[in-house]
Amino acid sequence: MAKRRRLTPANPAFLGGDPARTPTPMRAPIAEVARETSATAAVEEMARTLSEAREEGRMVVRVPLGAVQLDHLVRDRVVADDEDMAALERSIAARGQQTPVELADLGAGRYGLISGWRRIKALAALHARTGEERFAQVLGLIRRPAERADAYVAMVEENEIRVGLSYFERARIVAKAVEQGVFDSDREGLQTLFDAASRAKRSKIGSFLPLVRAFDGVLRFPHALSERQGLALSRALAEDDGLADRVRDALRTAAPDTPEAETAVLDNALRAASAAPASKAAAKVERTPEPVPEPAATPRRAINVVTGIALHEDSEGRLVLEGNRVDATLKARLVAWLRGQ
Repeated sequence: MAKRRRLTPANPAFLGGDPARTPTPMRAPIAEVARETSATAAVEEMARTLSEAREEGRMVVRVPLGAVQLDHLVRDRVVADDEDMAALERSIAARGQQTPVELADLGAGRYGLISGWRRIKALAALHARTGEERFAQVLGLIRRPAERADAYVAMVEENEIRVGLSYFERARIVAKAVEQGVFDSDREGLQTLFDAASRAKRSKIGSFLPLVRAFDGVLRFPHALSERQGLALSRALAEDDGLADRVRDALRTAAPDTPEAETAVLDNALRAASAAPASKAAAKVERTPEPVPEPAATPRRAINVVTGIALHEDSEGRLVLEGNRVDATLKARLVAWLRGQ
């Protein structure tokens, strides 16, 4: 048998597959840079949009209740109805806060309340009662009013739409805004805060301003003061300088604990005020003696000037012309003659 001769060593790679190849980049470097740049621009655009939305008051934010300053503005709501507040609390407890409040950014994490006082009060009551954290924050829109007057207008407009204000409450916000220098006069305050109201309505609000300045803090139920009673009381105050003091004394003495009781005190004061002028007038009539008629001047002498004209001289030296010929023509001729002397 012939002997075989191996020329090369066995190479197992001959029976294997093709060697692995290093994959080449499928995307050029410039395309990758462009993609990253586009993503960065999109993120920056989103951040800018969110920032603008926040600045313009279009984005709802969550703010802790403790960070909201409720007395940032003098509130127009003097008191909240218990039934209305209970209904609002039930609604928020069941469905959450549906409408955001309006806030002014005061800096350092503090916010001033512009509108939404009832909602914040309801949330605070729910949090105190339940301890649930969902009631510890309020949803709000950040507003940036150009002037304080704009903030007051926003507050009044919201409450005029959502919860009708009484005439006393409307007048009170005007008076307080003028006191704080927001407006220079009552007229400017009325015109700015209630620009959408009719002229007659603004006039009625203005009539309640003396009541606010006389009885704010004394009346326990000012929201119950009716339009008719308020206007009558305002007229009485203008006619009687001492009426305000008497009404305050009557309210402190009676200490009414219901709106009806307070209304009765005011009605009694009005009746007493209306009866007083009549009594004074009657007393004046009784004290005033009958005027003594002056004795008629007796003529001392009569001169018949011409037929139809007689000249009389009375006891006080007055000259009197009488007769059927004393007319406008004679008067004109006499005046012309006197001027020529």
